[in-house]
Amino acid sequence: MIPSRQSEDLLAGHWDLLSGWGAVPQALVWDNESAVGSWRGGRPQLTEAMQGFRGAFGITIVQCRPRDPEAKGLVERANGYLQTSFLPGRSFTGPADFNSQLTAWLTRANSRWHRRIGARPMQRWDSDRAAMLTLPPVAPTVGWRLGTRLARDHYLRCDGNDYSVHPSVIGRRVELVADLEQVVVTCDGVEVARHQRCWARHQSLTDPLHAAAAVRLRSAHRARFRPSRDALVEYRDLGDYDRVFGLDPAEPTTAVSA
Repeated sequence: MIPSRQSEDLLAGHWDLLSGWGAVPQALVWDNESAVGSWRGGRPQLTEAMQGFRGAFGITIVQCRPRDPEAKGLVERANGYLQTSFLPGRSFTGPADFNSQLTAWLTRANSRWHRRIGARPMQRWDSDRAAMLTLPPVAPTVGWRLGTRLARDHYLRCDGNDYSVHPSVIGRRVELVADLEQVVVTCDGVEVARHQRCWARHQSLTDPLHAAAAVRLRSAHRARFRPSRDALVEYRDLGDYDRVFGLDPAEPTTAVSA
């Protein structure tokens, strides 16, 4: 189970599985998933992200034609098997629990006799992996990546959710990298935020340390422009104004006769 069907999560999930195998099949068969590609003008066209992913391994991506379920019958039967044999009667506390239970169930399922292939799937695994390609020396770039200047609200958005960043780097350029489990933000190579990946939508995730730092920085900023209560203010004598306008009562007035 992955957080979404977007290419960032889809390819990250792919890499997680392939790196666990230690090998990669020579071809991957896909339905018309929007993150993978589509058929246009009677020809399959991969997305830019999938082209880069495929090129990193040197493999082939086979896109099934629209409305052609027979082309991927093996996948459809496997999905039906999961729905009828794995899901009924189970409860899950979250995505991690789902994946943990699924892994344990697959171990048992792959050890059962499969009439169609005349063997247990686990007995075929070594020969299948021997026919696969080796993994590339450099891991492909997968997951969510964002480079921007941190705004005054010190939050960054990833997959519809806002994650707090330490406010000390407001106005500076930061880099966000997110995988299937975590969201990490760095500034000049120094980590300034780390959150668990949220699978919900339209949520704001705030680290208590970031919130406390924001309060301190706001207080310090206001103190810079707050006048001191002990400041002495000079008051001008009102008599000075009388003398300026010739209304000094101490001077004798001269009567003017017609």
